[in-house]
This record gives sequence, structure tokens and C-alpha cells, in this order.
Amino acid sequence: MGVSQRLKSRMQRFLQRPGTTVDLGPLEKLLPKISSRAEELADLSDSELTEAAADATDYVDICAYGREAARRGLDQTPYDVQLLGAMALLSGKVAEMATGEGKTLTAAIAAYGHVRRGKGPVHVLTVNDYLARRDALWMAPVYRLLGLTVGWVTETSSPEQRRAAYGNDVTYVSVSEAGFDYLRDQLVTDIDDRVQRELACCIVDEADSILIDEARVPMVLAGTVPGEQDPVHQAAALVKGLVNKRHYEIADDGRSVALTDRGLRTVEARLGGIDLYADENVEQLSAVNVALHAEALLHRDVDYIVRNGAVELVDEMRGRVAQRRRWPDGLQAAVEAKEGLTATAEGEVLDTITVQAYIALYKTLCGMTATAVLVGNELREFFKLEVAVIPSNTPCIREDEPDRIYATRAEKEEALIEEIRLAHVAGRPVLVGTLDVKESEQLAAGLTSAGIPCVVLNAKNDEEEAAIIAEAGTHGAVTVSTQMAGRGVDIRLGGSDQADYDRIAELGGLYIIGSGRHDSRRVDDQLRGRSGRQGDPGHSVFFVSLEDELVVRHAPELVPASPKMHADGLVQDDAVTYAVEHAQRVAEGVNHEIHRNTWRYSVVIEQQRIALAERRERLLTTEVAAELLRDRFEEKTEEIDDELLSRIARSIALFHLDRLWAEHLAELNEVREGVHLRALGRLDPLDEFHRSAVPAFNALFPKIEQLTLETFESIEVSEDWEPEEAEMVRPSATWTYLVHDNPFGSELDRLISAVGRRLTSR
Repeated sequence: MGVSQRLKSRMQRFLQRPGTTVDLGPLEKLLPKISSRAEELADLSDSELTEAAADATDYVDICAYGREAARRGLDQTPYDVQLLGAMALLSGKVAEMATGEGKTLTAAIAAYGHVRRGKGPVHVLTVNDYLARRDALWMAPVYRLLGLTVGWVTETSSPEQRRAAYGNDVTYVSVSEAGFDYLRDQLVTDIDDRVQRELACCIVDEADSILIDEARVPMVLAGTVPGEQDPVHQAAALVKGLVNKRHYEIADDGRSVALTDRGLRTVEARLGGIDLYADENVEQLSAVNVALHAEALLHRDVDYIVRNGAVELVDEMRGRVAQRRRWPDGLQAAVEAKEGLTATAEGEVLDTITVQAYIALYKTLCGMTATAVLVGNELREFFKLEVAVIPSNTPCIREDEPDRIYATRAEKEEALIEEIRLAHVAGRPVLVGTLDVKESEQLAAGLTSAGIPCVVLNAKNDEEEAAIIAEAGTHGAVTVSTQMAGRGVDIRLGGSDQADYDRIAELGGLYIIGSGRHDSRRVDDQLRGRSGRQGDPGHSVFFVSLEDELVVRHAPELVPASPKMHADGLVQDDAVTYAVEHAQRVAEGVNHEIHRNTWRYSVVIEQQRIALAERRERLLTTEVAAELLRDRFEEKTEEIDDELLSRIARSIALFHLDRLWAEHLAELNEVREGVHLRALGRLDPLDEFHRSAVPAFNALFPKIEQLTLETFESIEVSEDWEPEEAEMVRPSATWTYLVHDNPFGSELDRLISAVGRRLTSR
């Protein structure tokens, strides 16, 4: 790395919010030493390299062996900046590396180093199954030459395959699959049934997405329970056909809706003339409110899609299906009812853990992403992680144009299509980033009408994404995509084979056009970063309208009544530019505050879960339960074989621990649903939550012991004793899902809102 590049790197780090990035100087000084090893290592045979790599513990050796293994295994010699990234990961940092800079290989070298430094096994946590499998297979030759084993886990992996994968030195797995495996391991009654080993070290790919955007998402392990009557389906039929501003009103922020007097009379008439606000009808009122929210505020092809007879939620940050995710509080069933589908069971929650709490279980944590600096403070606050900004191998020459802001959405869309047409006619490849599925399809329809062929990449065809993205840089290509964060595939100028590279470069490279600003600047930066990789030419611009939801929701008061604009609706007014930037900052602040508040509530639950897990581990791996029974029932236990007593005691104690924990989680959920009512009495809801949660948990362990003793006393012991004889029946099946953020608050919040509006209207 040259002097000018180092100076530019340091200036960049200074400008990018000083205090949130670390100094790379000490690591940069090691690069000449690493390079000096190249000739020596090139003379080694493969077996000699593997043998020598087994003893590497310092950064220089790790990077030198890693570079040589990559050269032989992949025919790729890592750049100095990739080695800087690997060293940043080895030092426990989040490495910010631009798109196309080789994060996958960087992570492989770091994973090797962590194992050799005694920090393993290593889990490389990805955003989806595709990347887990792809990266493990891709990097396998490097790991083999370095003397390590590697495996991967996907949703379709069997328990045996999972156990084998986690048995490797390095395992690639999506964060959700890893979390669900952890939850399932917490319910085993035989230690040999576990699939994971210790949670020692993890490297988080797309760190800002996983550690910030998904951090508060709870992963849930549920047990099947008998189905109950579903009042939401009836309510869905009641609210269907109601008209906005006549039967109901939507709040200005778009997050709540309530029946008008006319709407209330209509619904009550459809229910046979009942008083919906009578005490005996509170369940029906709740069902009507949740059905109304599903009908009025959740939109098909924006918030969810319907595919293969099921409602599939769309991840707002990535524009793709959020696998196995569902809304809480009956909202999922309400949307299913709205679409005429059979409601899926919620099941009984057996255990749950947030993404943030799961990742915090690893002893060593580091990560990488293209956009970390903007959330540097949050990474420090929630994970005690610092950001290391790794300079690009080749300076970025992409031209980032200021936003083009239009007065109306219609004018914006017209200008957007014309801009795409001009680029397409010239043969320049265009990648258009849209905010949601519906918008991507509407834009594609508009382009088709204008005679512009395009390929659409959204939640409905996410399985084809790798092939679509790989060819987005071909001559004349127009690709319309929902957000690009976490796509994991580079766009090469001239297509995947780069046959037309020079031709595309002469046209200015890949043209990135955003159809609107996202709530997060990071997501916009991820889109921009698809162009200008490795010194390629490129261009980017965002089209915004004053009618966009971001502006309307977060900065309407800052937009001048008569902004300066051209005849075509293009606004050129500094006040408007400021309003758009302000709206995005406000949206980011709102999301940060939601994360902080969710974390504050989950801290106590996570502390309790850790304490319970420690108790469960002792019951599972020691004779604690058997000793308890011997102390209490000396005569009875003297006649029982030690192995049999151990099996019975362990089964009984684990059953009651798991049963009471599930009940405790249900109780805490109810407490949290109702605790905000106490704010009406000027009490702090968080303090009140703790006031209920802590004593309830303190009573748990004595109760487990009491029930264990009572159950043992009541059973007839025999060699073939099974838990079913004591009516200790575990769920016949378990299943997993993620709880999607409920954008409208809890069911109780919705009920209070509706009641409040009703009282006000009276």
C-alpha cells in the first residue's frame, strides 16, 4: 500500500465519524513482513505447507500461510487490504470492506487464524443458506491446504448432518439456523443428541445487517399444541369491504387505524347488533382490531407475498422473503384470514432467544460488512465492538450524483423511466434499486410499456438471484431489484465472463439508480457499492419525491410550501435537500431507539435464560438430580440401580425445568403486554416489568425441586420406566420461526388505541 493510499485511508477514517474507527497503523507495519515470506513458502510442497501452517499463531505467519494457500487453492493472491481485514477480524473488530474487495477470502484467513490461536471452533454466520453453502464449498481448497476441516449447515440438513458440520474446525451457517440449533440443544435429555459444540468464536458476515437490523428478532422454538377456535377469520370477513375515511381512519404515521362511529355501527350490525365495547365482547373487539390492522395497514407485495398457499413476510432491509418469520399477537393469522388461507398454529413457545443474545454467547466475536461506520456507536453500545475501516485495494472512481428530487411521485417515476431508457439505448447496464416488491413490479411494467426489457429480482424469485445479479453488468442489461444488502454476489462489468468489459467501461460502467431513499443510509450505500468495484468506473443517483413515505412520515414540516423547481417537477432547493436528509436521519434514530428499548427489556430475560441454562447443564451432565432424590428418599433409592436412578431423576428434573421455563416465558409475555398500562399511573414500565419478572424467576428453582420430588414420590419405579408413565409428555414435534417486528405495537396497544379513540369520539 502506497503512502498516498495510507494518507487517504487515514483521512477517510477521520472524516467518517472519528472515535468509531480504529487505527490500522500497527497492522499495516506487518504487511512487509508477510510479503517477505512469499518466496520461501512458494518453494514448499502442499504437504509441507499444510504441516507448517499447523504451527502458525502470530498475525504474520497466519496471513503468510493464508495468502499462499489461497494462491494455490483458488488461484487468487489476496491483496494487502484483504490481509489487513483478516488481521482486523483476528483482533476482534468489525472490518468495513467495500463491495467487491474479497470479504469471503478475508474471513477464511481469519477463521484459520482463530483456530490456530486456540479460539476455535469457528462459526461463520451468514444471512442465508445459499451463502453458507456457497462460501464453504468455495473456500474448502484453502482450508484443506491449511490443515483445517470445513462444513456447512442449511435448513434441509438432518441432525446427523448438522452434528457432522459443527464437528469441523470451521462451520458456515446462517444466523437463524445456528440459533435454532442452539435452542434445540437446550431441550435435549441426552447429551449425545446435541448437534453443536461450544460456542467459541464467530465471524459475522454482513455484520451491520445481522448485529443491528436483525439483532432484536426473537428466534422461537415452539411445540405443537391442539388447535383452538380462530376468531380472527370471522373478524377478517367482518372488516372486508370497509372503506378508508368512511368506516375507519388511519393515523398520520401509518402505524395505527381505528373504526369510525359509522364503521363501528357497521361491524356491530354484522355481529347481530351487539355492543362491541361491552366487557363480554373484549375478545371479539380484539379480533376485529387486529383484523382491521391486517386489512388496512399490511399490503400484499409490500409487507408480504402469498406463495404456495402461504403468507411469506418480506424483509424490509433486503426486499427478500424472511424465511420462517411471522408476526406476533395474532397479526399473522389475521393476514392469513385476509388472504383466505388456513391459519397456521402459533404453537406453545418452549424457548426463545434474540439474535443479539445468541451471538453474545460466543466467547470471541468479530465481523465484516461494507457499511459499518454508520452504526459504529451501536456496535460499541450493544456488542463492545470497534470498527476498522479497510481501504479499497484500488481507489473508487464511481461518480455519486446528488439526489434528484421531484415534487410528486408521478413526476419522479416519469423521469426515472426516461433516465433508464437513455442509458439502455446507449447500451449501458443499469441496476435499479426499489424499496419493495410492489414497486419493483410496477416499475418493471412501466419499463415494458416503454419498450425497455428488464429482469426483476425481488422476494418472488429470490432463488434465482445469484444468476440474475451475475449478469447485471452485461451490455444493455436493465435489472430491477429490491434492496441489495446481503446479496453476496459481485456484478462484473461485461457480465460474469467480463467479455464486454472494455465496452461497458467506455460507457461509464454500471449505472446505479435508486427509486427512493430507504430508512437506512447503509442500505442505500449497499446499493451504491454494487458499482465501482475494484476501481471500475461507475455512476449512482437516487430519485426522490416529496410524496415518498420517508419524507411524508419523518419531515413534512421541513418541506417549503413553494419549493424552487423546474417545469418538469425537478426540485432544486437546499431546504428540500436538507428535509430528505433529515427524514432519513430521523428514521435511523427511530430504529435505534426501538433496538435500545427492546434490548432493555430483553436483558433481564437473557440473564434468567443463562442462569437456567447453567442449571440445566448441571442436571444433564452430573448426578445433581439423583443426589437430591437420595437425600430425600433414602430407603426407596437404596433399592434402585444407580444408572436407573440417574436416568429417572434426570428425566423428571429436566421435564419440570423445561415445562416451568415455557410457562415463565408465557407469563413474561403477558406481563410485558400489560405493563404499559402502568405508565398511566406514572410508573416506569421497565421497572414494573422487572418488579414482576425477577420474583417470578426466583421462585422457579425451588418449584422445580419441589415438583421433581413430588413426581418421584408418586411413581412406581421399574427397569423399563418411561416418562409417559408420570404424564411427563413432551411435545410430539417442535418447529421454529422468527418473530417479525410488529410494526403496529402489541395487540394490547391496538386495543387501548381503539378504546381511547372510541371514548374520545363519544
